[in-house]
Amino acid sequence: MTDDIHPLFHGAPSSTGFKKLRKRIIRQVREAVEQYGMVERGARWMVCLSGGKDSYTLLAALIELQWRGLLPVELLAVNLDQGQPGFPATVLPAFLERMGVAHRIEFQDTYSIVMDKVPDTRTYCSLCSRLRRGNLYRIAREEGCSAVVLGHHRDDALETFFMNLFHGGKLASMPPKLVNDEGDLYVLRPLAHVAEADCEKFAAAMNYPIIPCDLCGSQDGLQRQQIKRMLDEWEARSPGRRNVIFKALTNGNPSHLLDPKMFDFASLQRNSVKPAKKAKNP
Repeated sequence: MTDDIHPLFHGAPSSTGFKKLRKRIIRQVREAVEQYGMVERGARWMVCLSGGKDSYTLLAALIELQWRGLLPVELLAVNLDQGQPGFPATVLPAFLERMGVAHRIEFQDTYSIVMDKVPDTRTYCSLCSRLRRGNLYRIAREEGCSAVVLGHHRDDALETFFMNLFHGGKLASMPPKLVNDEGDLYVLRPLAHVAEADCEKFAAAMNYPIIPCDLCGSQDGLQRQQIKRMLDEWEARSPGRRNVIFKALTNGNPSHLLDPKMFDFASLQRNSVKPAKKAKNP
């Protein structure tokens, strides 16, 4: 296999560090796809492309797996232009055309709705994401796609877990695979095992045309940013802390929590638990 297997990888750095990074991302995406049973052979996936580092990394990883015959699905890249002032509307269409990636660009002015409905003292994220999600589901149905594929990575899952823990009073995160409320679409997150720092390094090394989200970025004090800073501080004091927390999310033990809906404590009997075997003397 050569490095330039697809136009998305033209000009890829030849350094050993980048090759290791690319290999790690591809391996982690493949692991998530297989571990969570994401693939329906012959399905069509709608890959949501915002123009951020994460969605570029997602698209590149999926196309490489598809190119290598390891992802037997059809991919359609979709960008939802939400009408934000100054949004460079020509960047993504030109990029996708140049890369030879099948795509659809949809314009829906949800920005005006959000600015009209949300007071200045509140964050825009909740309403913005609901409007975006509704449009993406509609586009997926129109395009005959069975899955909406999002670029949320490992750190998004960790931040969501702590937001639910601190502000929502529940143990929940971003699942790598779920079915929407209507029951007709999968929502997939193949970057579930990939670190945000790796996405940033990869997209920067490939020099993809990054488009920032100025709507959310213009607001200070967002809860997610506070959680991110907390995790950064933990990671600085104890390197590898994020990996340990992520491992915990994949290693749940319902009988050692306090939720009777997850574990039937009332029916637990003394003789239902087998005593631990004693280690034999050498």
